[in-house]
Amino acid sequence: MNRAQAYAAEAPLMGTPDAASPPGGQGEWYRGAGGLRLRAALWTPSAPAAGEPRGTVVLSPGRTEPIEKYFEVIGNFLARGWCVLAHDWRGQGLSARLLPDRLKGHARAVEEFLDDYARLLTVFEDRCPKPWIMVGHSMGAALNLLSLQAGETRFAGALLSSPMLRVKTGKHSMWSVKLAVRWNIRHGKAGDYVLDEPDDPFGHTFEKDALTSDEGRYELWRQQMYACPHLAIGGTTWGWLAFALDAGERALKLKALKSVRIPVTVVQAADDDRVWKQTSRWATKRLPHGRYVEIGGAQHEVLMERDDLRAEAFREFEALAERVAPAGAEQNRAEL
Repeated sequence: MNRAQAYAAEAPLMGTPDAASPPGGQGEWYRGAGGLRLRAALWTPSAPAAGEPRGTVVLSPGRTEPIEKYFEVIGNFLARGWCVLAHDWRGQGLSARLLPDRLKGHARAVEEFLDDYARLLTVFEDRCPKPWIMVGHSMGAALNLLSLQAGETRFAGALLSSPMLRVKTGKHSMWSVKLAVRWNIRHGKAGDYVLDEPDDPFGHTFEKDALTSDEGRYELWRQQMYACPHLAIGGTTWGWLAFALDAGERALKLKALKSVRIPVTVVQAADDDRVWKQTSRWATKRLPHGRYVEIGGAQHEVLMERDDLRAEAFREFEALAERVAPAGAEQNRAEL
């Protein structure tokens, strides 16, 4: 891929008075697998206080989450001296949607997402100082892990938040869910809502739908979504559910887990009602350099939690960063 041809026009970054884009960033369009127009944004820490960047955090959101939802998180990394590259996965945010109905959370194949991610890294590689640390949440974390298992070697470490390795299926057994997925895909219903439940995101409330115990942060995201309705996504399709099950099964293969050679910290919400924390623990133990940390009292969206719970996650990031990019190492090299 020709990097010069990959760069395109500036892409918008939406914001509200209470949740504006951190300074030093710019959105861009790039081309993903099949030529889809996808959105990314790159931030550089402010100079001169920050000095030379310690490296780059590549931030991958979870299902339904656009770049905008992570503005505070991005600011946290910038304040620690890191460049940040964030992106919208295909089918969400302002990246190309896969169905005419923008609210349908749809996906086709794991390979498309991994191809998009590799292209993202290649397009921005020359502008992102090393070392790189991978940070992903839920769906993004699972895809990040899969990219490492597929042979991605440009990262020095990874922090994965509540990775989507095995989704919870409520009152339905996993066996019955897989059977229903196969039947609906075979009968041409991949683009239909699972169980015909659209799940209108504009009707959500903190009491019924929040994946964090921090109401203030939940409402900030609601304000962003209402300010830019194009960011919203509703319920999942049978196609997305098939993709999610496939991604988790692939990531949990023992040989694949043992192939990951970099340090990986899994920060798992203790009160997670979206993914099985037991599966995260099992997988982490089989990573050659894995560290499992369970944050008591945290719901699924660990990085959007209350200050005290978020602080635990960022302490783990700092410990990982110190391991792969010790503070002051850049200055020491410059002095030699």
